[in-house]
Amino acid sequence: MRDSTRALLGIVVVAVLLAAAALWLGRDTEAGGRTVVRLRIWDQSFVSAYRASLDEFQRANPDLEVRITVVPWASYAQKLRLDVAGGIADDLFWTNLYEDYADSGHLLDIGAALGSDATRAWDPAVVAQYTRAGRLWAVPQFVDGGTAVYFNRDLLAKAGVDPGELATARWSPDAGRDTFRPLLRRLAPASAWPYNAANDFQSITLPYLGSAGGQLQRDGRFAFDSAPGRDAFGYTVGLVADGLSPGAADTNTSGDFAKNAFLQGRMALFQSGTFDLSTIAKNAEFPWGIAMIPAGPAGRVSTDNAIGVAGNAATAHPEAVRRVLAWLGGAAGNRYLGLDGATIPAVVSEQQVYRDYWARQGVDVSPFFDVLRGATIAAGGGSGFPAALQAITPIFDEMYLGRIPVAEALARAQREADTAATQR
Repeated sequence: MRDSTRALLGIVVVAVLLAAAALWLGRDTEAGGRTVVRLRIWDQSFVSAYRASLDEFQRANPDLEVRITVVPWASYAQKLRLDVAGGIADDLFWTNLYEDYADSGHLLDIGAALGSDATRAWDPAVVAQYTRAGRLWAVPQFVDGGTAVYFNRDLLAKAGVDPGELATARWSPDAGRDTFRPLLRRLAPASAWPYNAANDFQSITLPYLGSAGGQLQRDGRFAFDSAPGRDAFGYTVGLVADGLSPGAADTNTSGDFAKNAFLQGRMALFQSGTFDLSTIAKNAEFPWGIAMIPAGPAGRVSTDNAIGVAGNAATAHPEAVRRVLAWLGGAAGNRYLGLDGATIPAVVSEQQVYRDYWARQGVDVSPFFDVLRGATIAAGGGSGFPAALQAITPIFDEMYLGRIPVAEALARAQREADTAATQR
């Protein structure tokens, strides 16, 4: 056999093997004829709740099997973009920044798939978050609730601070009206860091910006470079500079630094959301509680973020995906997410199961809900929003490190965010 013939045969064999592998990896049915639907999420702690829900679904739908893939948060957004562009994304996937996918035709229209009546069961704020151009692009799964302050009762007692004082705490750029910074100074001798001011978008940036009377965006453009913005960021950056919060060298590089410090008993007050509640309940070895966030010049203002599950418009089995979405968005399927206190279901009728769970644990979760009775601040969105956040983050990191003055950092970050959003 000539060398050229051997080479040709080798190429053919390799091509056949690659084609067979592609068919095997991309198959959507099992030997028993079941259609396989794949769901991608970014948090391992939700697997058990989803598995219990989907097992019930599969018992009623033996022709379908739903498999869960976990892609860690740190790489989730980048990998999803690549997989969607490459046509290999899962049939269903968690999303919170969905606009670019919707605009580019990569998502299923939920209204068309499930009917307009489906939205009646869901939290209206979540429906609004995932509605764009009059269409719904994700099935609401859970809401974070508002932001609150976890506190270490032992450290407060050591500092002589009554937990009730947290309910009346106010921050202000006017030292004569500010009661929160003096409270943190009283806590300083009892803890390594009294509080967790940092470049934390959901738990710190949005509540302070909102309670200063500011906005993240206005009319599709970023608007945090404002007098309220300078007040808000000037205050939180000042807390870091004064040693009342951990140094930015630690918090910029680890999103869990403050939470770990609180769990280690080194931080008196930890401002965060319901997404950290289960971890704190399982790992805190000291008595703790939950209080309202400090009020600002505009009162207490929080954001109410939510997570939805989107359908991949490129799925090979849209009818199976529609059935799974209907289950995950229905009361029977959605309630599993709240049964063990992991999160607040987006189906309004099932949100009580979350409250009931924590009541049985002796934890009062009302601050997460009470803060939302007042004004809220939108968490932002729109085409190019992920790119805009990527542009903002390093500038804010430098601001918290004290390397860029607050006013200069806000002006620069806003310019670059608008540019990034436009050039996505």
